[in-house]
Formats: sequence, C-alpha cells, structure tokens
Amino acid sequence: MAQRPRYLVKRVYDDPEPGDGRRVLVDRLWPRGVSKQQAAIDEWARDVTPSGDLRKWYHASPETRRTEFERKYRIELGADLAQEALSHLRKQAALGPLTLVTATKDPEHSHLPVLLDELDETPTADSR
Repeated sequence: MAQRPRYLVKRVYDDPEPGDGRRVLVDRLWPRGVSKQQAAIDEWARDVTPSGDLRKWYHASPETRRTEFERKYRIELGADLAQEALSHLRKQAALGPLTLVTATKDPEHSHLPVLLDELDETPTADSR
C-alpha cells in the first residue's frame, strides 16, 4: 500500500525548519513585513487560493459565512488551473514533506482545512 503524502501547515512568521521539506505559500497576497528570504518559500501556489472577491466576502463575516465560503471555495478549486495546481502539489508531496505556508492568524478557520481536504482526495484518472 502506498504511503499517504505528508502535508504540514505553518505560519510564515514561524522559523523554517529542516523537516519542512518543500515550502509552498498558499495565500493570495504576499505576507506583510516578510521578505522572500525570511519566508524561505520554494513556490507560491496562488491558483489554489480563494479568489480576492471570495476572500474579502468571507472576511467580512467569517462567523456566519463559513459554510457558504467552503462551498464557493470548492467550486473555485474545481477550475482547470486549480486542478492542475492541486495535482502539482500532490506530486510534490509524494516526493517528501510539503509545508503549506500561510500568514493566516488562525489556519484552522481559514481556507486551509478545505485545501487540505481537496489535496487528500484521490486525483481523477486524467490528472497528471
């Protein structure tokens, strides 16, 4: 049986560690006050982040919009570019640890749980 890919989630403000493996920024915007060197980001995966409009809509009232945000974000993740980016991240994770890096203050109540759920789904037969 094949081993499941390993995904880690870290805030960009935390120091990088050797066990992070490949570090991928999964935020739409670059984190404020963080240089590229400090972030130690290998890749910026904008195509798997919520659109600017969806992000702004959700942040206006996260307590009441969570369920609808998740539904809309999953629709965005179904787009071709997002599917290609998800496939790419799955391939990277299959090679070793993959750390999803975010500036979000509360990753558990952000887009990250939905993204992790989508990454854990079995890719379709036509995924490359």
